[in-house]
Formats: sequence, structure tokens, C-alpha cells
Amino acid sequence: MSLPHGVFITFEGSEGCGKTTQIQRLAARLEAKGLTVLVTREPGGTPLGESIRHLLKFAEEGRDMTAEAELLLFAASRAQLVRRVIEPALTAGTWVIADRFMDSTTVYQGVARRLDFRAVQFINDFVVGTRHPDITLLLDLDPAEGRRRIMRRPQPLDAPDRMEQMSPSFYEAVRDGYLTLARDEDERFRVINAARDVEAVEEEIWEQVGPLMGK
Repeated sequence: MSLPHGVFITFEGSEGCGKTTQIQRLAARLEAKGLTVLVTREPGGTPLGESIRHLLKFAEEGRDMTAEAELLLFAASRAQLVRRVIEPALTAGTWVIADRFMDSTTVYQGVARRLDFRAVQFINDFVVGTRHPDITLLLDLDPAEGRRRIMRRPQPLDAPDRMEQMSPSFYEAVRDGYLTLARDEDERFRVINAARDVEAVEEEIWEQVGPLMGK
């Protein structure tokens, strides 16, 4: 694997799997090693992307959104993020950690929403070009446990997250889609058991990421 500039790490997983916590911990450990780290999220990460994020997750106008519209909005946010943030950072030698990337579209829209796989793949390829992650960490968790974790969170004052209100069968499909993708692309994916305590998950992630510092 050739890493001529920065390193691109993506985190994937269903709602409640602990991505935010683990991203923060990994970023802190990398920075402690003297590396420059940039954390991004999807949708979001740019002014345009953050507006799209609000529309996708919270805005009343998005309540009746079609699967096709959802797919294209995620793609628009990612296209802006790749070209305005991720590519310049990697070129400058920064380590980029992304909270979701193209695999979320493959799984959420292509598998769980049952959109045409070829169309989803074409849009993914068009949006990211050759900018694929160097490593993808899939935090795997039973959807029922993920739901319990979400319910234990402090409730936000704004509207509920639209994506967190999908049916249990939707999240079963999401998990199955991720695990299938990880099997098909096992050189890039690392599947992490996210049901364990936070520290155990953090240490396994570090075991997977640490060796990249020597490449």
C-alpha cells in the first residue's frame, strides 16, 4: 500500500456503535505521536455539507425525502468535502479521519434502501474518484444494542435525527451490508467488535492503525 502523503482513515458502522468516541480517542493518540490530524464527518465537513446535513437529518422539508434524493444529497456533500477538505489535507501530509465515507452510501442507500447497486457504485466512483481510504474501521454492533445506546443519550433540543428513527429491519440490513462489504474488501476493512468496553475497542483500533505510521 503506497501512502505518499497523509493517511486516510474512515470509520463506519450503524447508529450507536461508538464512532464519535473512538474517533476522538484515535485522533488524540495520533496527535500525541506528533502527527497533524484532521477529523471530518459525513454529511458535513464544509459549509455546504453542514447545510445538507441539517436537511438530511433534521429539517422538516426532509421528512418525505425519496431514497434517490437522499442518495444524491449525500453524494453532493461528499463531493464538496473530498475536493475542498480531504484532498488538500492529505496532500499537505495531514492524517484525515472521516466519520463515514463512501461505504455508508453503498450500505445505507444501496443495500438498506435497495437502490440499484450499479447506480450507487457509479455515483460513488464519480464523487470520490481515486480518493479511497487507506484503511476502514468498521465498528460492528448488534442493532438492538445500538438502539439502546441511542436511547440512553441526552435527548437533543432540536428535531429528532431522521436517520436514527428507521425500523429495526432497516438496521439489520445495514449491519449485514457492512459485513458483506468488509468480507469483499478485506484488504481495506478491519472489523472491530464494538460491543466491548470503550478501552478495549480503542486498543484494537490502535493495533490496526499504529503500523501505518511506519509506512
